Amino acid sequence: MFVAAAVSGCASSGGSIEDAVAPIAPTTEKYAAIVVDTKTGKMLYGANVNELRYPASLTKMMTLYMLFEAMDEGRVSSNDLIPISKNAAARPPSKLGLKPGQSIPVDTAIRVLVVKSANDVATAVAEFLGGGSEARFAQMMTAKARTLGMKRTVFKNASGLPDRDQVTTATDMAILSIALRRTFPHYYGYFRQKEVTVAGRTIKGHNKALDMIPGADGLKTGYTRASGFNLATSVRHQGKSVVGVVMGENTSAIRNARMAQLISAYVKKAK
Repeated sequence: MFVAAAVSGCASSGGSIEDAVAPIAPTTEKYAAIVVDTKTGKMLYGANVNELRYPASLTKMMTLYMLFEAMDEGRVSSNDLIPISKNAAARPPSKLGLKPGQSIPVDTAIRVLVVKSANDVATAVAEFLGGGSEARFAQMMTAKARTLGMKRTVFKNASGLPDRDQVTTATDMAILSIALRRTFPHYYGYFRQKEVTVAGRTIKGHNKALDMIPGADGLKTGYTRASGFNLATSVRHQGKSVVGVVMGENTSAIRNARMAQLISAYVKKAK
């Protein structure tokens, strides 16, 4: 299993980090990024990889990890109904807009978390798996992070909504991205989705990287004012396999362009 110790090697070779990324836009104080060869665990590019950052909705990758694990262990099935509490329904956007007392099937919840990044659904999943307590579920998420080798990540909620104590690193998000691919290949296809239909309403996703990057096959976007624009992207292209994480960009367009440029530059260095 890929662990933090496997993220080895130097940062961008053949020039400084600024030389590598400045053509897209100047880096921000919040900027952090990493590209990892998933076959070897080697870091092909890195900038501020172990500095604490806010995960925003990249958090939902761990929420989904926990849900996939529960499904594999037989504790949850894809047809189970997740109840929506008053607390879950009250979460701020982005949200699906479910009302207290309603429910959502597990399969639909997964799709909505990937495509819509719905905070009300994330909280409902947390309460469903955490014995009614999102705080308890967040502790479970943090414990799971440690078992995966995510050394600096602390979760306080399941959505990524602002909490000054909910922190991560680019390295840890790369570890989580690779763990999702390796541990749950049978569920990983969810991350490729670009839209979801709920109650007759089709919701389009906003992960433009899936269209911009050859071989991109999924993962997650995230944004809060404190975090900036974040993105985790998995790419399989011409026999190469990498995961990239970009955090702290000023706009989604810069974030997407940065990821596209980094993947283009460094996927060719993968084994």
